[in-house]
Amino acid sequence: MRTVLHPANSRGTADHGWLKANHSFSFANYFDRNRMHFGVLRVLNDDRIAPSMGFGTHPHDNMEIITIPLSGALKHKDSMGHEETIESGEIQVMSAGTGIYHSEFNGRNDIDTTLLQIWVFPKVRDVQPRYQQLPLKDLETANKLHQVVSPNENDEGAWIHQDAWFHMGTFDAETGADYALKGENTGVYAFVIDGVFEVEGTKLGQRDAIGLWELDTIKLKSLEASSRILLMEVPMQLPRM
Repeated sequence: MRTVLHPANSRGTADHGWLKANHSFSFANYFDRNRMHFGVLRVLNDDRIAPSMGFGTHPHDNMEIITIPLSGALKHKDSMGHEETIESGEIQVMSAGTGIYHSEFNGRNDIDTTLLQIWVFPKVRDVQPRYQQLPLKDLETANKLHQVVSPNENDEGAWIHQDAWFHMGTFDAETGADYALKGENTGVYAFVIDGVFEVEGTKLGQRDAIGLWELDTIKLKSLEASSRILLMEVPMQLPRM
């Protein structure tokens, strides 16, 4: 087993007033040559957006973009004709493919919106852009890992153009789970959203993360009530572009 530890306070930060962001990997004005990606996981941004503020229209291409609101609501508009509001308890996926434009704004005028935005390199380039938004009702069941992203459109959760599987779960204190890796030559980036976990013997607090690879199963245990975790299993080999 090989590991890399990323404590919450080691992340890159940005404070634009209306936007407070934490970057697990190099992004925008934050650059660390040792934190460019974890396998095909390129971006993990932990954002807080002020009421009614947001990102104006901007382009993306050849990237799988996953957005998970943690609180509040996010208004989305794109060049594919979608105008949606994404709320906590839902997930959004965009396959940027040959190219899209979109904007994102806090859909509330009274509270901040918090979210995770995740970018994954696709396994194929120049696919037709697509949009998907789903409720994550299964997350209401505690003490279990629930699949929220997969490479199969007929599987649980949203799907992306990459052999990657994401799981989320909220656990009571002294409960846990074993996660068996699904792919070949994959690793898992475990990110603690809330609470405290022990992951393969390493204690992680809120927003701490650990990457693990060259193993078959990961054992995790919650050390506090209502602890929430996101596991992102991704190929460790970057695709040839």
